[in-house]
Amino acid sequence: MSQVKMHVKKGDTVKVISGKDKGKEGKILEAYPSKSRVLVEGVNMVKKHSKPSQANPQGGILNQEAPIHVSNVMPLDPKTNEPTRVGYKEENGKKVRVAKKSGEVLDK
Repeated sequence: MSQVKMHVKKGDTVKVISGKDKGKEGKILEAYPSKSRVLVEGVNMVKKHSKPSQANPQGGILNQEAPIHVSNVMPLDPKTNEPTRVGYKEENGKKVRVAKKSGEVLDK
């Protein structure tokens, strides 16, 4: 798989628009552009069985997030707090992401 330009990045607040967690909102903890996936806080929780180890002597079943496809999330507009599409525009010689709904800049 080749590197894909993603419309979201680590730290963005996004809303899940499809799948079992549709409607949930969360912050992107990690982005995997080569796999076109993102790890969203509190979304797509899976049970992970862990053997007892030095770090976790008890072992047991842990709940943790699994990555979801980037096409299933939309960034939230900073002005209206609604999901929005992303546009790009040049500002002071830098390319910035812009919310299509309000025209607000998404990059801090």
